[in-house]
Amino acid sequence: MYPKYEAASAIPDHASLITLNSEMLERRVESNLWVQGAEVNENWKSGIVTVQVEERRPVLDAEVDGRRFVISSDGKELPGLGGASLERVELDRDQVREILEFARTLHDSGLSLDSVDEVGAGGIGATVEGRRVIFSRAVGERRAMALKRIMPEHPDARVFDLRSPERVVVGSPPREEHGEQRG
Repeated sequence: MYPKYEAASAIPDHASLITLNSEMLERRVESNLWVQGAEVNENWKSGIVTVQVEERRPVLDAEVDGRRFVISSDGKELPGLGGASLERVELDRDQVREILEFARTLHDSGLSLDSVDEVGAGGIGATVEGRRVIFSRAVGERRAMALKRIMPEHPDARVFDLRSPERVVVGSPPREEHGEQRG
C-alpha cells in the first residue's frame, strides 16, 4: 500500500549522503498510515540509499455503533482494507479494546495476529500465525508465551483455545475411523 515512488519522493531534492538526514527521512516515510516502520540505509561505497519499509497489515474489519473501522495488527486505524479480504464483524467498544489488547500481547510475545474472523457468545475467533485461536477476556503474557511454545508442538491441532484461565487447550485433529474422518 506504500508505493516505492513515495519513498523516493520523500528524499529531499539535491540530497547527498553528506546532507541526507536519515532520521528525518524515516519520520517522513513513517508518517504514512500504511507504514509501521522504516529504516534508511546509506552505503557510502556505492552512494546508494535504500529505504526499507514495513507496512501495516489489516487484521480487523469491524463495525462499531454503525461506524466501520479497519484496524492493523499494531492497533492503528487504517483508511481501508488495502486489498486484504477480511470478514466484517460487528463489535462493541469493549470487544475492540479486548482485541487490541490481545494483538498487543501477542506482538510483545513474538506472535502476530493475522485476522479476527468471528465474534460471538463463544468468544472471539482469530487466526494467529496461520493457526485458529479462540479467546475471550484478557489473555496475559504467560498464556501468549505458552501459546507460542505449544503451537509448534502440535502441528495438526485444529484450534488453540485460550478461554480457560491460566491454560491453553489444544483441539485435536479429527479421528480417522474406517477410512472416514470425524470431527
